[in-house]
Amino acid sequence: MVVAVFILAAAVIAVVGSKMTKTADQLADITGLGEAIFGAVFLGGCTSLPGIVTSVVTAYQGYPELSLSNAVGGIAAQTTFLAIADIFHRRVNLEHAAASVENLVQGSLLVTLLAIPLFAATTPDVTFLKIHPATPVLLAAYIMGIRLVAKSRSVPLWKPENTKETKVDTPDKDTLENRSRASIWSRFAISAAVVAVAGYAVAQTGIVLADETGLSQTVVGGLFTALATSLPELVTSVAAVRQGALTLAVGGIIGGNSFDVIFVAIADISYRQGSIYHAVTDRQIFIISLTIILTGILLMGLLRREKHGIGNIGFESFLVIFLYLGAFTLLFFSQ
Repeated sequence: MVVAVFILAAAVIAVVGSKMTKTADQLADITGLGEAIFGAVFLGGCTSLPGIVTSVVTAYQGYPELSLSNAVGGIAAQTTFLAIADIFHRRVNLEHAAASVENLVQGSLLVTLLAIPLFAATTPDVTFLKIHPATPVLLAAYIMGIRLVAKSRSVPLWKPENTKETKVDTPDKDTLENRSRASIWSRFAISAAVVAVAGYAVAQTGIVLADETGLSQTVVGGLFTALATSLPELVTSVAAVRQGALTLAVGGIIGGNSFDVIFVAIADISYRQGSIYHAVTDRQIFIISLTIILTGILLMGLLRREKHGIGNIGFESFLVIFLYLGAFTLLFFSQ
């Protein structure tokens, strides 16, 4: 029954999450924010709701390893999903076509945010109201970083060279003339609410799976719940690529990943037994380190802008998939 509920909740997240892509693309044009920023803040934030709920619930109920593994494991999974989306863009490598200064800034922000929990784990276990000082620092760093992303779009001091394969983010005229903007926002909000409820179901079933199967919290959180709660990112990134919204696909993943690091800060607030950063084990540090490596490879791909690579995908996509599968195979068999 628990496995059935877990699979059902994951299916709901996948189906409803996929419907958010088209409305997100429309809202990116309507608001004037552009695909990269809207994908990072709104689409990335809303598709991350299942993961937020899972990390907060599990932290509050005293499962810090499961909470952190879900948060950071989701980032690793979503980075891999972007490599999978690259497979569906056959004309040229996705990182070549969707290169933008906003996505590069977001990737740099993600690496910076991921380093903060690692830094906090090595500092003295000091808390105020059972909250570690790294938590407000993490939240402030995210807000400042998003402001930098927005500024890089409005006042760009650097931009990638456009080629005939570059997909520039331009507003759709039909969308701008659409008068039913309230209904578009309503559909987006309802979808977000549904995936959040499904995320709560994933959290509860994930706890039971960790207790009853004998699998470690790291494996359940970093692999099973992380993949389940990250399904919207897989579906929306592939759907965005098929719709030609390439910047939205890349921005939604990278920006959503930066948003996902906030899970750790929120989980620290929810964890009532002290600092969640000092409840981490070597396995969580392993996953965070893996995620930094995957993000670095993705950034190199965005900068290198290779048109065709191994199996008609970029070298970065091949390496990301290889490292992700290898790392979690190692985790699974070494528990």
